[in-house]
Amino acid sequence: MAFHSRGHIFCLSILFCMFAMAYSQLTSDCYESTCPQALSIIRSAVISAVAKEHRMGASLLRLHFHDCFVNGCDASVLLDDTSTFTGEKSAGANVNSLRGFEVIDDIKAKVEVACPGVVSCADIVAIAARDSVVALGGPSWNVGLGRRDSTTASKDAATKDIPSPLMDLSALISAFANKGFNTKEMVALAGAHTTGQARCQLFRGRVYNETNIESNFATSLKSNCPSTGGDSNLSPLDVTTNVLFDNAYYKNLINKKGLLHSDQQFFSGGSTDSQVTAYSNDASAFYADFASAMVKMGNLSPLTGKSGQIRTNCHKVN
Repeated sequence: MAFHSRGHIFCLSILFCMFAMAYSQLTSDCYESTCPQALSIIRSAVISAVAKEHRMGASLLRLHFHDCFVNGCDASVLLDDTSTFTGEKSAGANVNSLRGFEVIDDIKAKVEVACPGVVSCADIVAIAARDSVVALGGPSWNVGLGRRDSTTASKDAATKDIPSPLMDLSALISAFANKGFNTKEMVALAGAHTTGQARCQLFRGRVYNETNIESNFATSLKSNCPSTGGDSNLSPLDVTTNVLFDNAYYKNLINKKGLLHSDQQFFSGGSTDSQVTAYSNDASAFYADFASAMVKMGNLSPLTGKSGQIRTNCHKVN
C-alpha cells in the first residue's frame, strides 16, 4: 500500500510538471521527481563559484536579467552565433562584459550526468541568479520552473530591449514598463547594483561631465578611470559594501554616489526619489520587493509545452 502511494505521488509530480510546461505555468517543484538532485547541484556550484570570486554572484544575476529582458527567460543569451542568426552575446550591452557562462556550463554538465535531457538551461540560469543573491547575503524566493530553451537568439532584440546605463529616468521607466514592470518594481530591481562592477567607459561621462556626483567620490573614480584610455578598468557599483547584497546602493544614491548615470537617475529630484529613500531606510522592504520583482521577471514569456527544447549544450541548439 505504501509503495502504491509513493508511486502515485511520483506520477502526480511528473504529471504536474508536464501540465505546467504545457500550459505556461511554472512551478517551483517541477523537478522534484524528474531530477530531485537538480537544485542541490546548482546551489553547490553557485556557492563554490561565488566563494572563489564574489563578483560572480553579480555576474550570474545579470545574466538572468539580460536573458529575460530579450524575448523572455529562454536562455537565448547563452547561444553562440550561427550561420542563421547573430546571437545576443555581441550586443552592446553584453559584449566583453557579460560573464558567468563557464559556471552555467559546469552546472549543466553536472545536471546532465544526474538526469539527461530534463533540466533546461533557462531554468539553470534562473536558479543560479537566486542562489547567487542568497550567497551574497540577500533574500531568497521561489523560482518557478519548467521553462524550455529557445532555438534562436537576436542581437538586434538585445540592443533594443536591454536598458542602457546612459538612460535618463523617463527612458528607464519606459524600458521597464515595456516589460510589464511598474516604477516601484523598477527601483527594486535596480538594487541588484548593490553588488558587481562596471567598466570605466560606462561611467566616464558621469564622472567627468555631471554635477550631481559627490566630489570626493568623483575624484576617487578618476584615479582609476582616466579621461582617455582605461576603458576596461573596473569600479564597484556599490562603493561601500560591494560584496554584500544589502540596501547600501540606495544610501549611496542619496549621497550622490551612484556609479552609473542610470543609477543616479533614480535619485535626482524625480518621481523615484521617495522609493529610493524608503529602501535606504528599510532593508527588509527592499528584500521583499526585490524578491517579488525577480519572481515576476522570471515569468517573462517562458517557452513551455512543445515550444523550444531542452538543450544538451547551452551554447548551441540540439
